[in-house]
Amino acid sequence: MARLSGIDLPKNKRIEIALTYVYGIGLKSAQDILKEASVNPDVRVRDLSEDEIVKLRTAMGSYVLEGDLRRRVNQNIKRLLDIGSYRGTRHKRKLPVRGQRTHTNARTKKGKRVAIAGKKKVTK
Repeated sequence: MARLSGIDLPKNKRIEIALTYVYGIGLKSAQDILKEASVNPDVRVRDLSEDEIVKLRTAMGSYVLEGDLRRRVNQNIKRLLDIGSYRGTRHKRKLPVRGQRTHTNARTKKGKRVAIAGKKKVTK
């Protein structure tokens, strides 16, 4: 089993897809890493040699991945909160940050709908 950046890659997947299990690597980055390491993207993870795994590790060294990337993202959000920017306040209130509408939609960010206990109709 190949272990890169602290992640166990799934054995039966193609290496091109398996690399995307690492936080910070998408399909394009995975293809670039494989090209730089001169590894065939169609080979399965279980069929990788130790030499190829070492090449992949060195090729991935130039990328910010996993814990470092998560830390950097959280520091950027904290910075926005500290300076009191509009984007920071949107993060603080758990609302969409990038200008999306919230009158309707935004359910993913806002969470499940909550019924408001409203006025009951007065019957005579």
